[in-house]
Amino acid sequence: MRRREFLIGAAMLAGSMARSRAADIPAPSPDGLDRITAYFDNEVTSGRLPGAVILIQQHGKPVYLRTFGVRDTRTGLAMTPDTIFAIHSMTKPITCLGAMMLIDEGKLALTDPVSKYVPLFAKTRVGLQTTDPHGELELDFVPPVRPVNIEDLLRQTSGISYDYIGAEWVEHAYKAANIFEGHFNNREFADRIARLPLARQPGTLWRYGHSTDVLGSIIEIVSGQTLYQFLKQRIFDPLGMNSTKFVLATEDELARMARPLPNDFILLAGERERLAHPEWQSGGGGLLSTITDYQRFSQMLLNGGEFAGKRYLSPAAFEAMTTDHIGPGSGVARDYFYFPGDGFGYGYGLAMRTDPGNAKPPPPGSLGELKWDSGSGTYFGVDPKLDMVYLMMQQTQNERSRITPAFKALVYDCYPPALRRP
Repeated sequence: MRRREFLIGAAMLAGSMARSRAADIPAPSPDGLDRITAYFDNEVTSGRLPGAVILIQQHGKPVYLRTFGVRDTRTGLAMTPDTIFAIHSMTKPITCLGAMMLIDEGKLALTDPVSKYVPLFAKTRVGLQTTDPHGELELDFVPPVRPVNIEDLLRQTSGISYDYIGAEWVEHAYKAANIFEGHFNNREFADRIARLPLARQPGTLWRYGHSTDVLGSIIEIVSGQTLYQFLKQRIFDPLGMNSTKFVLATEDELARMARPLPNDFILLAGERERLAHPEWQSGGGGLLSTITDYQRFSQMLLNGGEFAGKRYLSPAAFEAMTTDHIGPGSGVARDYFYFPGDGFGYGYGLAMRTDPGNAKPPPPGSLGELKWDSGSGTYFGVDPKLDMVYLMMQQTQNERSRITPAFKALVYDCYPPALRRP
């Protein structure tokens, strides 16, 4: 009885403290929101962007939701809040959440070797490039100092690469393997990755790659379901993410799909690749979603792993997922392709702000903020300090490196100077 009274009292106190914190946080300024509108209006009218949807949510409620331009310049259909976007690497946090749920339940462990589930990984070797006495480059293959494990897949330290990242030999090995040839499912794709050399020793370098795709295959093996079936049952349906899936099935869904400009050749090639492999449920980059769906996932993260009374991760598992695991003392190095960026660490599928960074002045944001983005220009941020989530949905590879930092700066410019930077 005393424990129940304590828990009720603690919950009431937590609710009171949350309301107090909410009262202390200012709403975004109307002038700042107008600047966001003006920016994206200009991007569309200048022809650099077909369209976009922007959402800022504070204290669990939208304070800004605007649509700009069109879904597809071929049809001229207006952008709407239910427009569906290819979210590419914003798939990764969702897949990692699924894996963390299995870890939370004791069905998977961070220290499990990947070869326990994909036996071919027991034969994986590490590529080692050296210079011979004549100054010529040589490539050798050595055993890994330890097996690739589940934590490596979650934090991108497996040594698994993408075909466009890393040394020349890495890019050549991946492209020569034709890993996207023919039809394949998640398990077959994991086997293809296992046959490739690792770019670095496991646990030594943050290297963006197909780690989360392999993790998706392991989720299937452990759960006995396809990745989509598992994510739908455990995450999408409970959160109300009804438009989030790997393949569109109806004419209505197809009509709601956003498309890049005709000159965005990289994204268009990615779209053709996705359509050519409907059987591949890529845990690293295959999901399609809407801004209102992803807002629910983002709010769940802001709530510490809970949404609408349902808990998705225990507090301990949520803390593990959102804690930096590659910072000082971890033994993990960072190279030119460190996509979390200056001032950010990386947990399990998410980047988190750990320090102001080296830039003067530091980029906008808050210590403890969570974020991730994608090659298609989508972006989401979770800011506990401001009790805010903010999302941008667009389809542009050509302009994303320019628009993404501008968008984040515009969001934080809606707040007083003291709240704009860590």
